[in-house]
Amino acid sequence: MVAISASSPAGAAAKPFYKILYVQVLIGIVLGALFGWLLPEYATNAWVKALGDGFVKLIKMLIAPIIFCTVVSGIAHISDARKVGRVGVKALVYFEIVSSFALIFGLLVGNLLRPGAGFTGHGDAAAVAGFEKQAGAHHAVDFVLDIIPDSVVGAFAKGDVLQVLLFAILFGFALMALGQRGKTILSLVDDLAHAVFGVINIVMKAAPIGAFGAMAFTVGKYGAHSLGNLLGLVATFYLTSALFIILILGSIARIAGFNIFKFLNYIKSELLIVLGTSSSESALPALMEKLERLGCSKPVVGLVVPTGYSFNLDGTNIYMTLATLFIAQALGVDLSFSQQMTILIVAMLTSKGASGVTGAGFITLAGTLAVVDPALVPGMAIVLGVDKFMSECRALTNIIGNGVATVVISWSEGELDRAKLKAALDRKIDVSDVRAGVSTG
Repeated sequence: MVAISASSPAGAAAKPFYKILYVQVLIGIVLGALFGWLLPEYATNAWVKALGDGFVKLIKMLIAPIIFCTVVSGIAHISDARKVGRVGVKALVYFEIVSSFALIFGLLVGNLLRPGAGFTGHGDAAAVAGFEKQAGAHHAVDFVLDIIPDSVVGAFAKGDVLQVLLFAILFGFALMALGQRGKTILSLVDDLAHAVFGVINIVMKAAPIGAFGAMAFTVGKYGAHSLGNLLGLVATFYLTSALFIILILGSIARIAGFNIFKFLNYIKSELLIVLGTSSSESALPALMEKLERLGCSKPVVGLVVPTGYSFNLDGTNIYMTLATLFIAQALGVDLSFSQQMTILIVAMLTSKGASGVTGAGFITLAGTLAVVDPALVPGMAIVLGVDKFMSECRALTNIIGNGVATVVISWSEGELDRAKLKAALDRKIDVSDVRAGVSTG
């Protein structure tokens, strides 16, 4: 997997509030909503719309390299898991099972609550009709054959997600088979991933402008009441994630013999770090140290936590299914049962490695929409204004899921110190220990 190092938020000097991306995006959203409400004739100008559309295009530009790097790196690094034997197999099986639960959970809530229903913006009807006509001309055989690119370069040039995924999977397994001989190439892929994530960091600086344009155009064209749907999406996502943590992860924790609420209290410092950075990677060093002090064996922690950051993204999975359904409902596109099953399969692949940096979840959403139904891609502009508020919840759910996974795998291997577990969960943790753990990362 790709490990993106992060400096310690705890030791860094506090930024002026106006330099924090979260605040800038919030200001952009508020100003955009006011602009669209007070001056709708100007907010619907093509140049204002271009601000949001341009940011979406910048994000889409990075889909292919991000998916390639994260999938290749994640698969190739499984060679480390093979050395640990059944621990690696258990971890990967656990990841896929729980990730499937997260995806299904998001679909169920999205279909039940229908947060996008009633949204007045139905997109470009002509464009939707064009996409539908194009999709109808393709048979199942064509779909399968289209997954295979005419050339590797062509797959990246067109930005075809499934073609890039196919090549990345094959390339990752090839590197795994090469063993030590493939380490140089794997290191190059990891370095390339760092560079691409650096580009994302640069692109994300434009998020306040993109949020302003997207929100201004949305409110200007569809009216202020359209904000109710967006706030409903955020509330639905937070509710769904909370229910998933309490019901699904809580049940798993109970089976393993510990209380999910005590566990959340135990890692509360890490959760605050994640909340401030919108990335679960920022708390990785401290989380690993705390899990060892919780009674998990060091080999299990060293394998499960880093691998989980690429293969166990519960929050991202919930987000992608829920956001996809919201966009479809908002645009008036009825997704068939087979299309919703496609969401499960595609999201399971595109979500791998999406926790590395702020905004990566939005990238994987673009990839999922492009495969499920290209007519849904323009709808990304609808959720752009509130995506930042959901990124925190994605990251929080991801880190909680990986923490629970590590304890469960240690328990299943008989390598969980019950005495340490009980003592750690029943007492308060010294904050200085957490800071020391982060600073050593």
